[in-house]
Amino acid sequence: MSEILCQWLNQELKVSQTVSPKSFAKAFSNGYLIGEVLHKFELQDDFAEFSESRVSSAKLNNFSRLEPTLHLLGVQFDQNVAHNIITEKPGAATKLLYQLYIALQRRKKGALTGVEMQTVQPLTNIKVQNIKSEAFRESLRNLIPHQTDFSLMWVTHRFQEKYKHMNEDLVCMRFEKLEKLQEEQRSFKIKKQRLSRRRQNEIMAKIQAAIIQIPKPASNRTLKALDTQKLMKKKKEAEEVANEIKKFEALIKKDLQAKESASKTSLDTASQTTTDLLNTYSDDDYIKKIQKRLEEDAFAREQREKRRRRLLMDQLIAHEAQEEAYREEQLINRLMRQSQQERRIAVQLMHVRHEKEVLWQNRIFREKQYEERRLKDFQDALDREAALARQAKIDFEEQALREKEIHEQIAMERAQAHYKKHYSICAEILDQILDLSTKVADYRMLTNNLIPYKLMHDWKELFFNGMPIYEQASLRHLPAKLSAEQLVELEKRDLLDNNDYEEYKNMIGEWALPEEMVDNLPPSNNCILGHVIHRLIESSLPPQVESTVPELPSFAIKGCVLGKTFSGKTTALKSLEKSFPIQVLSIDTLVQEAIQAFHNNEKVSGALQKAAEEKALPVTQESSKKGQDLQGVFSAEASPEAEDKTRLSTNTRKTPKAEEVVASDSFSELTVRAQLGANSEKLLKKGKSISNELLVSIMVNAINQIPIYKGWVLDGFPMTLNQAMLLEEALTGCNRNLIELEGKKSQISTLAIDPTASREVPLPPSAFDFVMLLDISDNSSLNRMNDVMADAFSSETPPEDINQRVAAKNQDTDEDQNLRDQIQHRIVGFLENWPLLEQWFTEPENILIKINAEIDKQSLCEKVKEMFLTEIMKKENKVKKKLEEKEAEKKEVSPTEATSPPPPPPPPPEPEKEKEVHPQRERSRTPTARGKPASEPLHSNQESPQEGKGKKSETSLKRKGSPRGKPPGGKVPVKKSPADSTDVSPAPVAPPPSKPGSDEWVYVNEPIPEEMPAFLVPYWKLIEDSYINSIKTVLRYLREGQHIVIAYIYDIRTSFQQFLRRPDHKQEFVSQWQADFNTLPDDLRDDEETKAELHQRVNDLRDRLWDICDARKEEAEQERLDIINVSWLQDSIGIAMNHFFSLMQAELNRFQDTKRLLQDYYRGMECKIPTDDTKRFTRVPLVQLNSKDVLEFQLRIPLVPRTPISPESALSKPKTKAILKGKIDYSLESVELNFEADEKMVMDTWQQASLAISHMVAAEIHQRLMEEEKENQPANAKEKPPQVAANKKVKNEPPKKKKEDKKGKGKSPPMVEAAPVIVTAEEIEEMEMKNELRLRIKEEHLAALQFEEKATQFRLELIKVKALAFLEELVTKAVDVYKLMEKWLGERYLSEMASVEKLTEVARYHIETSTKIQNELYLDQEDFFINGDIKVFPDPPPPLRPPPVEKEENGTLTIKQLDTLRDQFLEIAPKGMIGSKAFADLLLDLVTLNLGTNNFPSSWMHLTQPELQELASLLVINSEFVDWRKFLLVVAMPWPIPLEEELLETLQRFKAVDEEQRGTVPFEQYMQAGLWFTGDEDIKIPENPLEPLPFNRQEHLIEFFFRLFADCGKDPPQLDYTQMLLYFACHPVSVEGVYRALSVAVGTHVFQPVDMPPPVAEKTSSFTDMSPIEEHPELEDNFISEERELQEEGEEKEEEIPENANMQMISMETLLKVFRGGNEAQDANRFASHQKTENIYSENFTKVFQDLGSKNLEPIELAVLLKHPFIQDLISSYPDYKIPDVKIILQRSEHVQGSDEERSPSRLTEEKK
Repeated sequence: MSEILCQWLNQELKVSQTVSPKSFAKAFSNGYLIGEVLHKFELQDDFAEFSESRVSSAKLNNFSRLEPTLHLLGVQFDQNVAHNIITEKPGAATKLLYQLYIALQRRKKGALTGVEMQTVQPLTNIKVQNIKSEAFRESLRNLIPHQTDFSLMWVTHRFQEKYKHMNEDLVCMRFEKLEKLQEEQRSFKIKKQRLSRRRQNEIMAKIQAAIIQIPKPASNRTLKALDTQKLMKKKKEAEEVANEIKKFEALIKKDLQAKESASKTSLDTASQTTTDLLNTYSDDDYIKKIQKRLEEDAFAREQREKRRRRLLMDQLIAHEAQEEAYREEQLINRLMRQSQQERRIAVQLMHVRHEKEVLWQNRIFREKQYEERRLKDFQDALDREAALARQAKIDFEEQALREKEIHEQIAMERAQAHYKKHYSICAEILDQILDLSTKVADYRMLTNNLIPYKLMHDWKELFFNGMPIYEQASLRHLPAKLSAEQLVELEKRDLLDNNDYEEYKNMIGEWALPEEMVDNLPPSNNCILGHVIHRLIESSLPPQVESTVPELPSFAIKGCVLGKTFSGKTTALKSLEKSFPIQVLSIDTLVQEAIQAFHNNEKVSGALQKAAEEKALPVTQESSKKGQDLQGVFSAEASPEAEDKTRLSTNTRKTPKAEEVVASDSFSELTVRAQLGANSEKLLKKGKSISNELLVSIMVNAINQIPIYKGWVLDGFPMTLNQAMLLEEALTGCNRNLIELEGKKSQISTLAIDPTASREVPLPPSAFDFVMLLDISDNSSLNRMNDVMADAFSSETPPEDINQRVAAKNQDTDEDQNLRDQIQHRIVGFLENWPLLEQWFTEPENILIKINAEIDKQSLCEKVKEMFLTEIMKKENKVKKKLEEKEAEKKEVSPTEATSPPPPPPPPPEPEKEKEVHPQRERSRTPTARGKPASEPLHSNQESPQEGKGKKSETSLKRKGSPRGKPPGGKVPVKKSPADSTDVSPAPVAPPPSKPGSDEWVYVNEPIPEEMPAFLVPYWKLIEDSYINSIKTVLRYLREGQHIVIAYIYDIRTSFQQFLRRPDHKQEFVSQWQADFNTLPDDLRDDEETKAELHQRVNDLRDRLWDICDARKEEAEQERLDIINVSWLQDSIGIAMNHFFSLMQAELNRFQDTKRLLQDYYRGMECKIPTDDTKRFTRVPLVQLNSKDVLEFQLRIPLVPRTPISPESALSKPKTKAILKGKIDYSLESVELNFEADEKMVMDTWQQASLAISHMVAAEIHQRLMEEEKENQPANAKEKPPQVAANKKVKNEPPKKKKEDKKGKGKSPPMVEAAPVIVTAEEIEEMEMKNELRLRIKEEHLAALQFEEKATQFRLELIKVKALAFLEELVTKAVDVYKLMEKWLGERYLSEMASVEKLTEVARYHIETSTKIQNELYLDQEDFFINGDIKVFPDPPPPLRPPPVEKEENGTLTIKQLDTLRDQFLEIAPKGMIGSKAFADLLLDLVTLNLGTNNFPSSWMHLTQPELQELASLLVINSEFVDWRKFLLVVAMPWPIPLEEELLETLQRFKAVDEEQRGTVPFEQYMQAGLWFTGDEDIKIPENPLEPLPFNRQEHLIEFFFRLFADCGKDPPQLDYTQMLLYFACHPVSVEGVYRALSVAVGTHVFQPVDMPPPVAEKTSSFTDMSPIEEHPELEDNFISEERELQEEGEEKEEEIPENANMQMISMETLLKVFRGGNEAQDANRFASHQKTENIYSENFTKVFQDLGSKNLEPIELAVLLKHPFIQDLISSYPDYKIPDVKIILQRSEHVQGSDEERSPSRLTEEKK
C-alpha cells in the first residue's frame, strides 16, 4: 500500500519532497505534506500559513488547520490520530493517507472545491465543526509537548553523554587505585576494630560496675568534623593516587622509548641475512602478537590477583562478621545479667543499631543498582546510536545508488529521445527521397522520359527545403481556418513563387538571356532611384538615439564561470578572488542580500533619491513579469519555463503596477536593491518564481555598484539563453536579435538599391570578455554530491552551544535533502540549456573557454588562474589597440579640418537653417556619407561601431553644408572650380561633368516637404508589393500550366492508343470460315473445282477483312482530327499569351508608378506643387478567350478578339514560318497559321507597350522643357543658352510628339522670378546657384527616368522573346503528338493488312494440301497466330497399351506361378503343414504334368524324384512335415531381406494401424502400414505406345505375401501380422533367426547371452546361390554385406550388452508361438506324431516355467528364461528359422541336364518351348 501511495504522491501529485516507504512516517510527521496534497486538490486555501519546520508549534499549527478539511472530506481524524502521526507511530500516517486517497478520488469524480463543499453543508454543522476544531486544537496542544521540553530533553541527553564519558574516565582511574585503596581500607578497619574493642571494654567495665550510664550522643559538630576530615583524606588520597598514576605513566613511556631505541640498535646490529629473510611487516606483526600476548597474560594475572584478593576480603569480612556476632552475643549475655529494664534498653539499642545497619546496607545496595542502571542505559544509548549510524550509512549508500540509477534512466531517456529524433529525421528524408523518385518515375512516364528542367529544379528545391513533393491538400477553395496540409501547400507555393521571381528578376534559369540580348544588357540597378527611396525611407523613420561610448575604454575584465552542479565554480572563484582584484557575484547571494536589504529598510540618501526613483520604474516593470521557480534561481541548471512575449508588450501591460509602486512614498525612498528585494519577496510569498528580468535587474544593479576599474566575474549566471540575452541587452544596450533582424531586412532584395548606403549592420560588443565552462560528467557530479553529504554526515560539530548545533544540523539535513532532490533536475536543466548558451557565446565571437573539471581542487584552481591571466592579457592588448586607433584618427582629422574651411564660407547659413527646420533628417543623411568612395576610409575601418556611427553622422552634417555635398578630402579641385567661376563669370569653362548615377555623381539632397515621405514611402511599398505579387502570380500560373499541358498531352496520347486498340469483329468471320472449311468432306478436298471454290471463299474473306481495316483507319483519322480540332491548344496558347501580357502590364505599371514617384519627389525638392496627373494608366490588351460580346465601357482591361484561322481562308496567305517538317499535313496547317497570328499579336502588343513607355518619357522631357521656358522668360538672355544646351545634353533626341498638357500649377516659377529690376552681384550669384541646382535636379530626374525606360524596355523585350519561345514550344509539343498519332495510325493499318495476308497464306496452304485446320486461327486487330491450345475438333483416340507381363528369368517363379502353387497347397493343407512325402509327390506331379499348365519355370522341369525329396528334406520339420508357406517364401526370392530393426519398425506400424489390438489386419490396413520395402521402382516407360510397361515385381510380391499369410476363411481375409513377421525372421544362421523371432514376438530387441557359444554358420554362398546370380548379382552382394554387418553388430552387442538387457516379460503363449507350439494339425491321423512333438514342447516349457519359479505359468523375464539349459539347447538346435539353400539342387540338375543333353532330346525341346 505504501508503494502505491508513494507512486501517487511522487509521480501524479509531484509533492515538493520525495516520499519513500521507509521515510513515510517521518515525512508526514509535521503535517506539511498532507496540507500540500489537499492544496493541490484546491481544498486547503490557507496552505501558505503551513510551515515545513518540525518544531512543536509548527506541528500544532499544521494539524489544527488540517482538521476541518479532513473532517469535511469524511476522513477519521482526531487528537489520538494526530498524536500518533506526530510521534511517528508506524502505520498511522499510512492509514490516514490511504483514507485521504480514497476520499480525494471520490471527490475528484464529483469535481467540487473546498469552498463548494462547505457551502453545501448546513450552517449548524459548520458551527458544530468550528467548536470541535477549537476543542481539537486545545486537546492537541495538551498532548504535544512544548519545544522547550524537546530542547531540555536534548540538553539532558547531551549531559548524560558527557556524564558517561566522565564515568568511563573514572572507571579507568578506579581500577588503578584499587590496590592502594584496599590497603588503606585494611588499616582503617584495623583502627576501627581497635576503637570498637576499646568501647566494648569500656561498656563491659561499666556493666560490671552496675552503673547504668546512658552515654550522650556525640555532638553534631564532632560528627561533621569527622566527615570533613574523611572527605579531606579521600581528596588527598585521590590526588596522591592521581600523581602516582601520572608518574607511573611517565615511567612506562620512558621504558617504552628505551625499548624502542634498544630494538632499533639491535636491529641495526643484526646480520644482513636475517634482514633479507624477514620482512618488516612480518616483524611488526610478530612483535604486535607478542605484545598482545604479554598484555593478555598481564591482564589475566591482574584478574587472578583481583579474584584472590576478593576471596581473601570475603573471608576476612566473614571472619570479622563472625567475631562481631560473637562479641555481640557475649555482650548480650552480659547484658542479660542486668535488670529487666536495662535488658530492655539494651535490646532496644541493639534493634536500633541493627535497623541503622540495615538501612545503610539498603542504601548502598540501592546506589549500586542506580549505578548499574545508569551504566546499562548509557551502553544501550551507545549501541542504539551506533546502530542508527550504521543504518543511516546504509540508507545513504542506497540513496546514492538510487540517484545514479535515476540519472542513468534519465540519460537513457535523453539518448532514446535523441535517437527517435534522429530516426524520424532520417525516415522523413527517406520518405522525401522516395517521393522524389516516384514523382520522377511518374513524369518519366508522362513525358516519355523527357522531364523538363524547370520541373526537376522545382522538385529539387522542395526536396532540399524538406517539403512534400506530392500535393497534400487543394488550395482552390480555402476555408477561414486552414488545415496543416493547406499551410504546407501554401509554404510550398510561396517557396516556388520566390524562386521563380528571383530567376525572373536576376534573368537566370528559365529567364536566362538569349545570346542576341546579352550584349545589350542594361545596368541591373537604378542607383538614382535607390538613393531617392533610401532617403525617403530614412526621412520617414524617427531619429535614432545613438549609443554613448566612453572615450577611454576600461581595462577591467568581465566574465562568467558556468558549469554543472558540483563542478567547482564557487571553489575556483574563491581562489581567484584571493589572487586578483575582482568581484565575484553570485545570484543566490545577491537575491538574499536584496531581500535582506528590504527587511532592513535600506534607504537612499537625499541626493540619490531622485535617481533611484527614476530607476525604480523600469526595475519594477521588469520585476513584475512572469518568472521561474525559486529553486530555478539557486540552481544554475533549472529548466527554463516558457518565455513571455516581447518585452515591450510586457512593459506596457505592467506599467500600472510600476506606477502604483512608485506612487508610495515609503517605497520610493528605498534603494534600488531593496525595491528589487521587495518584488522578489512578493513573488516568493505567492509561491511563484522570480522572473528572468528581475534576476537580471538584480545582477545589473550589483554590477553597477562595482567601480569601473575593478573587474567582475559571475558565478553560475546566466543559466538560460533568455537570461543571457537580457543581461547582454542590459549591459550593452543592444539587442542582438533585433540587429540581426534589421540586417536580414536590409538584405531583402528590393527593386531599387542605394549603392552608397552600407548594408552591414555592425554587431554589438559582447557583454563578457570570457565565458569559462567547467566541464564535468554527470556521474562525477553525483559522486561529488555523495562525497559532500557523506563528509557532512560523518563530521561532528563541537558541543559549544547545543541549541545552535541542533538547529544547524536540521538546516543542513534539509539543505542536503533539498540538494539531493534537485540534483537530477539541475543536471537535466543544464544539459537542455547548455547547447543554446554554447551557440550564443561562440557565434559572433568565440569567448568560450572549456576546462576539464574532473581533477582535484588545487589543479582546477591553477588551471582557472592560468586561463584568467591569459584573458587579462588579451583584454589589455585590445584596449591598447583601440587607444592607438583613436590617436591615429585624431591625427587624421586635424589636417582635414585645416583644409576644409576655405570652401564652406559662402554657404554656411543653409545648413544651419536645415538643421533648425529639419532636425530629423540628420540620421537619413548618414548612409549617403558612409557610402561615398572618398569619405575617409581610414576612419570607418579603425573606429568602434558606436564611435564610427557618431563620427559618420558628424562628417555627414559637415558635408551637407556644402551645396553640392562634395567630400572635403578627395574632391577639392572639383569643388573649387565652380566657386571660382561664379566669382569671375556666370558661365565658367569646367571639365566634363560626371553622369548622374555614377560613382562620381553627388546626389542632390535638397530638403523636401515633411509630408512627402509619409506619402511616397507607402506608395513605393505599394508599387513593390503589387509588382512582386503580380509577377509571382503570373509565374505561378505558368508553372501550373506546364503540369496541365504535360498531363493533357499524356491523356490524349493514351486515349488515342486505347481508341486504336478498340475491339473489332474480324475474328467472327475467321471462325465462321474455318468452321465451314473443316466441315467439307475429306473426299472432296482433292477436287480441283472444290479447291477453286475454296480459294474464292478465301478471297471473299480477305476483302471483307480489308474493308474492316479501311473503316477502322477512317475512324482513327476522324478521331485524330477531332483531337486536333479541339480548342485546347488555342485556349492554352491564349491563356499563356495573357500570362505574358500580364507580365508586360506589370512592367508597364511599375514604370508608370516609378515615373510618377520620381516626378513628385523632384518637384517637391524644387518646392513646386506636384502635378495632378489625370491620365489613365496605359493598359496592355489581353486576348479574349470566349466569344461573348462585351462592351468597352464595361471592361477595365481592353480585350482583343482572337478568332482561329481556318486553312481554307489561309490558302492565299504565304507561309512565313513552317513548324511542320517534311511532308505537309493539311490537318495541322491551321495550327501553324494560328501560331503565326499569335506571334504577330505578341509582337504587336510588345511594340504597343514599348511605344507607350517611349511616349511617356518623351512627354516628361517635353514637360520639363516647357517648365524651364516658362521659368526663364524674365531671366537674362545670356543665361538661356547654357541652360538650353544643358537640357539638350541630357537627352540627345528632342521630343517627337506633343504630349497632353498637364495641369501644371506653374504659378510658383513667376513667384520665384519676381525680383526688383536692379540686380546686385549677390543676387546674381544666388540666382546662378539656383539655376545650377535646378539643372542638376533635372539631370538627375531625367537620368533616373531614362534608366527606368531602358530597364523596362529590356525586360519587355525579354518577355516577348520568352513568350514566343514558350508558344513555339507548346505548339511543337502538340504538333509532335499529332504527328505521333498519325504514325501510330499508319503503322497499325499496315500491320492489320499484313496479318490478313498471313491468314490468307495459311488458308491457301491448307487448301492446297487438302488438310483440315485443327487449331484455331486467331486474328485480333494487328495480331495473327495459330492457337495451339484450342482445337476445333478432337484428336483421334490413342491406341491402348497392353498390360505388363512377367517373364521367366533364370528359374525364378513368377507371381502367377506362386499363386497357383499357393492354391494347390491351400487345398491340400490349409493349416500350412504337409508331410514331406506328400510334398515331394505333389511337386513331382506338377513337374511331370507341366505341359500346357506352366506351373514351374523351365529350369524346374528336369528335377527328378530324388532331387525333389532332397528339396523336401531341406524344408522338413522333425523329419516328417514341411511348411509350404516357408517353401513359397523361399522360392519367391529375390526380395529384400529385412534387418531386425526393420522387422520391429514394421511390427510397430501394424500395431499402430490395428487400433483394436486384435493381432490381425485386413488388406487395406496392411497396405496402409506397408512392409520394409515398397514397390516404387524406377520403371522406364517405353516410347512405343503398343509396347507393354515393365512388370513391377516388388509391388506384386507385397500383395502376394498378404494372400500367402492371410486367413482366407474369414470375410474379409485377416492377416496375423505377428505370424507373418515370424516367417520373415528366418536367417541363414538358425540361432540368429531364433533370436530375431524372439525380438518380433516380444516387440523389442533381444540380446544374445555372452556365455552362449554361437553355432558355426553355414557359408552364405550356398544360400546366395539360391537366387539367380547372373540376373541379380547386387542382391547377393547386399545379402553378404548384410550378413557381415549383422555379425559385426552381433559382436558389438556381445561386447556392449547393457545391464538391464532382456528385462522383458515373456508368456507361455508367446513362447509356443515362436517355437510353433500353438499350431494345430490339419489331420489327426496323418499328423499324430506332430501332435506329440507339440505336446513335448508344451510340457517342457511348463516344466521350465515351474523351474524358474512361475508355478501358475505367469510371464517371466526373458533374461532368466534364456539362462535355462533347455532353452539354450532348444535355441541352438531349432532349425525352423533357418533359410534353406535350394539353389544347390537346381544347379546340380542343370549340370546333369547339360551332360545328358544328347540322349534326352525331348527334355531339350521342352526347355526350348
